[in-house]
Amino acid sequence: MKLTNVLVAVVAITAMEMSAPVLAETGASKGIGPMTEIKLESLSESMAKQGKEVFNAKCSMCHKMEERYVGPALNDVFKRRTPEWIGNIILNPIEMTQKDPAAQELLAEYLTQMTFQNISNEQARQIIEYFRYYSEKGDLTEPKVEAKSKAKSKTK
Repeated sequence: MKLTNVLVAVVAITAMEMSAPVLAETGASKGIGPMTEIKLESLSESMAKQGKEVFNAKCSMCHKMEERYVGPALNDVFKRRTPEWIGNIILNPIEMTQKDPAAQELLAEYLTQMTFQNISNEQARQIIEYFRYYSEKGDLTEPKVEAKSKAKSKTK
């Protein structure tokens, strides 16, 4: 194995382990599409909830957070990709798999083209916030209603 191949492998592994801000600082790919710069501010639970709704409606048929499915698991996507890249693959999956090396690798590995889901820029940003929330705090959960309160409301 040549020294250059070893260095490339080390750089690739290191990049996969970096956080999104570090990836962005090192010139990691932002992908191809309308998302050129995403400023991540304090975590927004309300935006993450909206993102989870969009994810469940448009993405969950092929993606799961904790397991490989039709597409990759997304629980640690921020360790592998910049927020802009994530947004661009959501908004522009066809062109991304034609021109972006990381998207081409995913297509080769999963053998399934990610489909265009007619998601707006705002919805893509909400999904990104859901991924970020999930990676930092875990899944969003709805408040649990006790069985007794449900039973009482049915008897009245």
